[in-house]
Amino acid sequence: MAQRDYDAALKALDSTMSSIEAVLDLDTIRAEVATLQEQVAAPDLWDDQPNAQAVTGKLSALQSELERVTNLRQRIDDLGILVSLAREEDDAEVLAEADTELERVQKAVEGLEVRTLLSGEYDVRDALITIRSGAGGVDAADFAEMLQRMYIRWAEKHKYAVQVYDTSYAEEAGIKSTTFAVKAPYAYGTLSVESGTHRLVRISPFDNQGRRQTSFAAVEVVPVLEQTDQIDIPEDEIRVDVYRSSGPGGQSVNTTDSAVRLTHIPTGTVVSCQNEKSQLQNKASAMVILKAKLLALKKAEERAQIDELRGDVQASWGDQMRSYVLNPYQMVKDLRTEQETGNTQAVFDGDIDEFIEAGIRWRRGAEAAAK
Repeated sequence: MAQRDYDAALKALDSTMSSIEAVLDLDTIRAEVATLQEQVAAPDLWDDQPNAQAVTGKLSALQSELERVTNLRQRIDDLGILVSLAREEDDAEVLAEADTELERVQKAVEGLEVRTLLSGEYDVRDALITIRSGAGGVDAADFAEMLQRMYIRWAEKHKYAVQVYDTSYAEEAGIKSTTFAVKAPYAYGTLSVESGTHRLVRISPFDNQGRRQTSFAAVEVVPVLEQTDQIDIPEDEIRVDVYRSSGPGGQSVNTTDSAVRLTHIPTGTVVSCQNEKSQLQNKASAMVILKAKLLALKKAEERAQIDELRGDVQASWGDQMRSYVLNPYQMVKDLRTEQETGNTQAVFDGDIDEFIEAGIRWRRGAEAAAK
């Protein structure tokens, strides 16, 4: 790379990074971290365990976010020093090292820049993810479990806390459905582009004739509500059922009827929670999930009305959004953004940032075009 190209690239990185830092408002993040650290230091913090978990989880996520931004700024500064050193010493090896680091930093800045595109009303919230197996029998149930692992691994890579509320296991393998929360700032805005129908094509490990099988799973992502959100549900609109929690193969997790299923009678919305220790805790968690889903339902109805006024007859952008092909070739491809990769194992191991970032940019473009 020519000298003037390095200068231009470093200048562009510095400008983009300054814009990102301004939008994210690092001073506000630092102030919030300091406030949360004071709360964590309180001796009575763990007297209220749900609140303690929320506080410590939010602190960890904000510290991770702040570290991500400051480390990237430091890498840009270090890259400038590395380029200057390579020029002074006329060292081709150091220049090649600078070239490699420049590409890595540019990619990292592009990924961070996506965060500035998240400005929706609920984008800053935690994400509540529900995965359901679809057509494809046992392969679909297995695929649903693969997707659950994929998203949990993605969260772990970013040091985001995950809380599993409910998992319904299939009889032979995999899961019928699962609901879990990813707890981090902007988790909903980031993961909301994952909503839709996912399709898997592979040689079925459950078919003794080794035939290729196509299976489907649905991913739903809604924001976790806070206490200040006004979602009131009259008690007479909810049916409460209790049952015994169970794990894979029907094995009992505990010996009491602590699992809770809530049915919102007017809409037919059903949610359940079985991962807490008591019936009371499960009911409280199930109510959190129910309120989040009812809010999403309300927002979907509002969007449908707007689309009808616009004369929009296209299907939802989330439907049939991604294909995972393992046979006769290896490829994961997003059908909306055309983002693709041949490294399918990495994707199932949680390496999905490029797909998420492409989805966020695609959605922003679609929203701008619709205005």
